Amino acid sequence: MKKVIFICLGNICRSPAAEAVFNKMVSSVGDSDISLSDSAGLHDYHSGELADSRMRKHSARRGYHITSISRKIIQADFQEFDLIVAMDKSVMISLKKLARDTRSIEKIFLFTDFCNNKEYNEVPDPYYGGDLGFELVLDILEDGMPNLISALLKVRS
Repeated sequence: MKKVIFICLGNICRSPAAEAVFNKMVSSVGDSDISLSDSAGLHDYHSGELADSRMRKHSARRGYHITSISRKIIQADFQEFDLIVAMDKSVMISLKKLARDTRSIEKIFLFTDFCNNKEYNEVPDPYYGGDLGFELVLDILEDGMPNLISALLKVRS
């Protein structure tokens, strides 16, 4: 089984949305080689909490059901997951510092590397913005997710 984890700062907006978009797209494809994803944050600011209510509302409008509970990334995640996907460049840099070996570093990718639309070079944090920010995050996730799923299928376990 192939596994992916999405990482943002607090695991309440971008990474839970990425997890939900991924899960829905994978379930619609029906590929049994991919297990469902997970998400985590660099920090434990919101550990144990549901995703931001605004992100849940915007995601639900598009048919995505966010069920994840916020948690902080742990060292075991670097071994368990085949792809570790950062929502922005600062998160990616931090993940590479946390990784303990070359193999773990090689699993870390920036989400927008999978996007067809190259207008954005990272998934912006919508937390302090309005509705348009949450919609933009979902637009970016929907753009890149099919390519990410294809890349995950090519990863050797």
